[in-house]
Amino acid sequence: MPRTVISTDKAPAAIGTYSQAIKVGSTVYLSGQIPLDPASMELVEGFEAQAVQVFENLKAVAEAAGGSLADIAKLNIFLTDLGNFATVNEVMSRYFQQPYPARAAIGVAALPKGSQVEMDAILVLE
Repeated sequence: MPRTVISTDKAPAAIGTYSQAIKVGSTVYLSGQIPLDPASMELVEGFEAQAVQVFENLKAVAEAAGGSLADIAKLNIFLTDLGNFATVNEVMSRYFQQPYPARAAIGVAALPKGSQVEMDAILVLE
């Protein structure tokens, strides 16, 4: 099955050897997004603002693929401080309605550029 590269300037450009997303059939694999402002390529400040920026970045890539956050079937959240778990849940509630995607929240030692949060996702398009 052919692979299609998905990219948008409304999300941060890749900072490594990866694509923002790859579409295979009706499934779209979104690469991890950290809270970089796509215009400045700088991290936003504060955990809540970082979580919001990550969801905005995922949203932009999902839309570039022809979908939306509502099409996410699986979401992975990586946190450098699991003490931010409640905040990420509250921010997520602004972007999703039931049925919520399947999800994992994982504590990690460090993330690129000193980010406090990173997320990747799998979309399934109708």
